[in-house]
Amino acid sequence: MITVNGKKTPLSPATPHTTVLDLLRERGLTGTKEGCAEGECGACSVLVARPGVTEPTDWVAVNACLIPAAALDGQEVVTSEGLATPGEDGTPPTLHPVQEEMAVRGGSQCGYCTPGFVCSMASEYYRPDRCAHPGSDADGSADHEHGPNGFDLHALSGNLCRCTGYRPIRDAAFAVGAPSAEDPLARRREQAPPAPVATEYTRDGSAFLRKETLAETLRLLRERPDAVVVAGSTDHGVEVNIRSRREGCVVAVDRLPELRELRVESDHIEIGAALTLTEIERRLDGDVPLLAELFPQFASRLIRNSGTLGGNLGTGSPIGDSPPALLALDASLVLADADGERVVPLAEYFTGYRQSVRRPDELIRAVRVPLPLSPVTAFHKIAKRRFDDISSVAVAFALDIDAGIVRKARIGLGGVAATPIRALATEAALEGRPWSAETVEAAARVLRGEGTPMDDHRASSLYRSAMLGQSLLKLHAQTTEAVSS
Repeated sequence: MITVNGKKTPLSPATPHTTVLDLLRERGLTGTKEGCAEGECGACSVLVARPGVTEPTDWVAVNACLIPAAALDGQEVVTSEGLATPGEDGTPPTLHPVQEEMAVRGGSQCGYCTPGFVCSMASEYYRPDRCAHPGSDADGSADHEHGPNGFDLHALSGNLCRCTGYRPIRDAAFAVGAPSAEDPLARRREQAPPAPVATEYTRDGSAFLRKETLAETLRLLRERPDAVVVAGSTDHGVEVNIRSRREGCVVAVDRLPELRELRVESDHIEIGAALTLTEIERRLDGDVPLLAELFPQFASRLIRNSGTLGGNLGTGSPIGDSPPALLALDASLVLADADGERVVPLAEYFTGYRQSVRRPDELIRAVRVPLPLSPVTAFHKIAKRRFDDISSVAVAFALDIDAGIVRKARIGLGGVAATPIRALATEAALEGRPWSAETVEAAARVLRGEGTPMDDHRASSLYRSAMLGQSLLKLHAQTTEAVSS
């Protein structure tokens, strides 16, 4: 059972593979649209009540096309239809402030993408600290990406419009005020979201299962080695939609409390594998600068609202954005099974294309980042688009430079081999040498030869190699002044 716009909605007759998008449309809520079925256009976005960072509840926008309906069993969803206030005695409904601004400022033409924009915009509208941090340029005017009302346009980065143009949509976003004291969705933030419920939904020979504890989940995985583990479903949802993948058993881990902790210890930071990237970003609040640089470049806000580090690492993709950064941070993974835990350095985790040392009965429980952090860090993502794109090459740097000498170098690479890798030869070419143009130019030549770049539709092998070397030269140019001072 899912609460949709305040009404209880049964899962049946949906299958375990039915998405939230299809469930809503089958119930007549056709404002939620299917555009790409891959989480790249935002036409399907809806709001979900999730545990808040600063308030008990946050209204979080997610891609309904990717999430299995069964994953929201017991949860609370609001669609574009549910934002307006219903009229009484046959009178028309009163538009939500976001809907009103989109209408009066010309933010909609054909209207296909509009409900998705409205839901993503409403999520940012209800962000608790939004109005406390207005954006402005040096002259006091609103900057391009942050409005005078604190609205962060990155909240809309996963929404595409083909006909209206983005200026009136931006105008609408920058015009919304603060929610009124009577706003029911604003008041709803003051109460806790629905607690996760144990789910055993079986239909047409397939099962969607959610256990209450990590121990129960690990026992289940030992009994069902064929099970597919999902968290945010941002990868699995694409397989279901585009490749018609139908698993006999899907096990959800995204709400397990043991996988949703973030702790700062004296010698490391431990990040729960099922925390969403948005939750990690807001909880760390810039305390890990390399991750703070990574997050805005990782897909879109809609994807980051569901995607997790555990999922990004668990897929073993060589072009995942988080592995290069975590390799540069010398991160380790805590792997758990029914008998206990083991800690594996991330540099030893990947064994081949989409393969790793993790066994079918193991879960990634957490990511550990050792402290102290290296003071010189950078994440360079080379892609065809600035945001919301798959990288051709991703390079992460973490350097310790003392008295002009590179004492320690860690460089993580993505997109240049069958797995994410450390640039070990380049690290050796830097360590113990001056952070000088001569050292960097020599190391850049080494970096160009790291990995086995291939030709594909995103980039040629020569281009990838050139970008590797260029990224180190760019880092040196950006940091020389800071290091020397």
